[in-house]
Amino acid sequence: MRFLGIDPGLQFTGYGCVDVLPGHAEPVLVEGGVFRLDRRASLASRLAALERDLEAVMTELSPDRLAVEQVFSHAHRARTAILMGHARGVILLSGGRRNLPIDEFAATEVKKAVTGRGHARKQQVQASVAAQLGLDHVPDPPDVADAIAIALCAARRCEGTAVMSTPMG
Repeated sequence: MRFLGIDPGLQFTGYGCVDVLPGHAEPVLVEGGVFRLDRRASLASRLAALERDLEAVMTELSPDRLAVEQVFSHAHRARTAILMGHARGVILLSGGRRNLPIDEFAATEVKKAVTGRGHARKQQVQASVAAQLGLDHVPDPPDVADAIAIALCAARRCEGTAVMSTPMG
């Protein structure tokens, strides 16, 4: 089963794709990357670029499930949460058009799943993702590590489903 994790953003949107394979105890990294959106462009232009980039990656990777981080908001950062909600809307729409099951996780849940601490720092998430996947270096920028962590969280939450969903043949 293939999981595509997305860390939404309007300047950098990270994505990470992992497979759960029969006979493997842990998910295997397929690909990770980041969509770089022009912060000087209008909101509508950035959202359109995000949609195009995401569609291209989903076409290439053909995920079975999509996982996305929930919006996190403090009262003094309400504007940021609203803007991030636009990016999440594009991501959810893209997954919905493909009839993908969509998992949504709080940042603290993702961090706890990969580091053991719900309030881990970005560097801890990067190091944990690299160690768990046997990578030679930490995923960078941190948005990539966050997206891979989201995919890992989803894969581990659905592990029983993933193992039972392997194609016959």
